[in-house]
Amino acid sequence: MEKIFNSLLFKVFCGIALGILLGNYAPDWLYRILVTFKSLFANFLNFSIPLIMIGLIMPSIGDLEKNAGKLLAITVVIAYGFTLFSGFSTYFVGDTLFNSLLENEQIGTLEDHSRSLPPYFTIDMPPIFDVMTALLLSFIVGIGLSVREAPVLTNVVKEFGDIVKWLITKAIIPVLPYYIMTIFAEITFSGQVASVMVVFFKLIIILFIMHIVLLLLQYIFAGLISGKNPIKSLGTMLPAYATALGTQSSAATIPVTLRQSLKLGISQRIAGFVIPLCATIHLSGSTMKITACALALMMLQGTPYDFSMFAGFIMMLGIIMVAAPGVPGGAIMAALGVLHSMLGFDENQQALMVALYIAMDSFGTACNVTGDGAVALIVDKIAKRPQTADED
Repeated sequence: MEKIFNSLLFKVFCGIALGILLGNYAPDWLYRILVTFKSLFANFLNFSIPLIMIGLIMPSIGDLEKNAGKLLAITVVIAYGFTLFSGFSTYFVGDTLFNSLLENEQIGTLEDHSRSLPPYFTIDMPPIFDVMTALLLSFIVGIGLSVREAPVLTNVVKEFGDIVKWLITKAIIPVLPYYIMTIFAEITFSGQVASVMVVFFKLIIILFIMHIVLLLLQYIFAGLISGKNPIKSLGTMLPAYATALGTQSSAATIPVTLRQSLKLGISQRIAGFVIPLCATIHLSGSTMKITACALALMMLQGTPYDFSMFAGFIMMLGIIMVAAPGVPGGAIMAALGVLHSMLGFDENQQALMVALYIAMDSFGTACNVTGDGAVALIVDKIAKRPQTADED
């Protein structure tokens, strides 16, 4: 029970419930304090996003080449391909079905409602540079570190990455439930909470079904290449799925994922390399959640979108997911920058995305680690082909 009470998911749900209560019953002076906190934390979050992207992406890309050569490239391509397939298939399914599944639901922007109160004060915290500058700098330096020896700069980048991870785990993630509480207090105060909660539960059910379908497709594809029974292989990986539901961390689930992948007949050498690597670079489930939630929110708020907008977003998201740290909520924190820069999400939409993401974090993580077994099956088959040719 103590583990449940200390989990981020439980705290987020408590924040949502408390925010609804405060939005309904808090006096104006208390509500304005909440709005003031929301404004300050939102500004701090906007300031931190470019730093988060640099601190996570730069060392992650810089470390890739140091693990292995050709095998690394094959694993990265397969993992990225799975992630892109997850994102694009989610877009097409959502674009086709969400309008009917979320029929009669609508969320307006909070600013459109006359019932609101201003914060007591606010403090501007302009970012050092914008999101695209942070991305380009991260790619240039990260790729440079991956192809040449630069021990001094490598250590600086890693230490800065450690500081950013500390910022996320100690200063941002613990405050998120309170931030979400203020968002839901504002939503309730403006009279939209009923529609938002209905949308939340509908999306959770829809995405759970989509996760199962995605895993089936991944293992069918892996089975076609490896010759393994896809249903039996998926069943073998279910203990990893169940473990990830509890840990909410791909990294923490590695021992179980590795054990189950060996039961699939994957060689120790391949499994020992692919499974830990995919815990960092393969996030199909997380990409599905972010893409689906972003598309649904844009539909519900009447925000115009098209395929070209989401195509660029999904391709960039697949790269950024590599930078997601092994902590609950890390993927959505890494994605906030492109949600703002490419889809135009404001602070309220970003907060709703965080709440939606964390509410389904366990299922997304479970989808990620279970799919790692499919990646390992494909890499193992590819790695064995040259040996078979030599024997012939």
